[in-house]
Amino acid sequence: MHKFFPFLKWFPMGRDAVKADVIAGITVALVLIPQSMAYANLAGLPAYYGLYAAFLPVAVASLFGSSKQLATGPVAVVSLLTGASLLPLAPPGSDEYVALAILLSFVIGIVQLAIGLLRLGVVVNFLSHPVILGFTNAAALIIGLSQLSKIFGVKMGRSDHFLQDIWGVLQQLHTTHLPSLIFGVVAFATMWTLKKHKPQLPNVLIAVAVTTFASWLLGYQAMGGKVVGEIPQGLPALAIPHFDLHLVGSLFSSAVIISLVGFMEAISIAKAMAVRTKDSIDPNQELIGQGLGNLAGCLTQAYPTSGSFSRSAVNLGSGAKSGFSSVVTSLMVLATLLFLTPLLYHLPEAVLAAVIMMAVVGLLNVRGIQHAWHANRHDGIAAIATFIASMAFAPHLDKGIFFGAGLAIVLFLYRTMSPRVALLGLYPDGTLRDVAIHPELPTDPQIIVLRFDGQLYFANVSYFEEMILNAVAAKPSARFLLLVGDGINQMDASGEEVVRHLVERIQKNDMVIVFSGLKRQILLVMQATGLLDFVGRDNIFATVQAALNNIYDRLGRGENRPLFVQ
Repeated sequence: MHKFFPFLKWFPMGRDAVKADVIAGITVALVLIPQSMAYANLAGLPAYYGLYAAFLPVAVASLFGSSKQLATGPVAVVSLLTGASLLPLAPPGSDEYVALAILLSFVIGIVQLAIGLLRLGVVVNFLSHPVILGFTNAAALIIGLSQLSKIFGVKMGRSDHFLQDIWGVLQQLHTTHLPSLIFGVVAFATMWTLKKHKPQLPNVLIAVAVTTFASWLLGYQAMGGKVVGEIPQGLPALAIPHFDLHLVGSLFSSAVIISLVGFMEAISIAKAMAVRTKDSIDPNQELIGQGLGNLAGCLTQAYPTSGSFSRSAVNLGSGAKSGFSSVVTSLMVLATLLFLTPLLYHLPEAVLAAVIMMAVVGLLNVRGIQHAWHANRHDGIAAIATFIASMAFAPHLDKGIFFGAGLAIVLFLYRTMSPRVALLGLYPDGTLRDVAIHPELPTDPQIIVLRFDGQLYFANVSYFEEMILNAVAAKPSARFLLLVGDGINQMDASGEEVVRHLVERIQKNDMVIVFSGLKRQILLVMQATGLLDFVGRDNIFATVQAALNNIYDRLGRGENRPLFVQ
């Protein structure tokens, strides 16, 4: 039962646990309600659709996910991707646009549910961490820049060239609507100050409440300022999204990208919290939870949702013990939809823009890209290239992340095409070391000892063959070639074929090839293809020393002969 209904693991719940979950749920709701409206605007939707997305998906994802503290709902990156996906298909905010957003939620839910049920959560590994770093930094910058028009109270065009649209905004700065700028700056400063000096307070809610009251009191709308306006009171109508096969095909690639990016964000947050709470996380179950959340959301006019880093941190920090806290959050949003929407009429759009800009500050992670560069130059290149591509392709961000993922795979293949092949010599302590690092080490004129560090597969077999033949050609007096295979973890059909040809060529040159340290999976391939008998089972040894002792015997030196001679 727990497999199909993960929420049963919450029970039985003690009084203290229920109290902690209720407090955490209310605390998260205080952050979620204003954030969700801001993110809906970011997605190109009327603000109240954010409240719809903050209602049912939050509870359903929690009920069927594996994390006890993951807070689901509208998030910045998914909202940006949603807007970028729908922009070429319909005017933002139009009825057609809203219908497409709801349909996108349905397609994403199906994709996530299918990946989770088929236990294919590992596909997310094709989006490497450096690629996600580059993408999220670009997304944060794009999100922040996209809000400038609302902060300054000017118009922003919507075209296929985001940077051109931003340039258009900058050219209008001389027509800045001063009240909008003041409200936006005051809201941002309020949130920033409270977060820094009073982190226990709901800074977003306080900023929204104060500025909304000031907007009503000062007549901000009469000054020409844009406000949220009337929000339909009551629950969203239950409806099946309009299904059109052509539209589903148009949205599918975007749905896959949003599914993977959203899931990566959600699962990374869930894993980080699980380390602290010592809980176990099932990525596939989390996909099922997120998928069901989006499917439930599309029935209540919600646009795509995912796990939120900031709200999950608030949830954990507020003492949440189980997913029941998210159910409480959902109930708080329900109460807002039923009774509190009139209070949000005078909320300035400039304040919502400030809320978004405040949220995306946490997405900027330049140090992460620097760290990737220092860890591995190729990872740094992938991160930087993804950032540049995402900025260049904006608002079509799916192209940027596809480019980054493809480049990361190409760089990985390039890196593994030339693995290390080390010629080994005798170190003073009796161990074998790489002659390239220690050129003073002695080697035996009759024995070549090589170590191959990497999997032996189609992309590097030519390099492997070339390095072996070069080593043989460089020492014509050698009678034995010892290949140390401790570092070979995999061998495909191409690798097996090349080894067979090498053995044949080396034997024709009156040399013997000997292997040591081959792992079980390599030996199984060699046995299945007959390569083991072709090489000769008496030429396969478990350790380097056993192989060398056998070679010494064949050379007539005896076991106590020094390993190498000058």
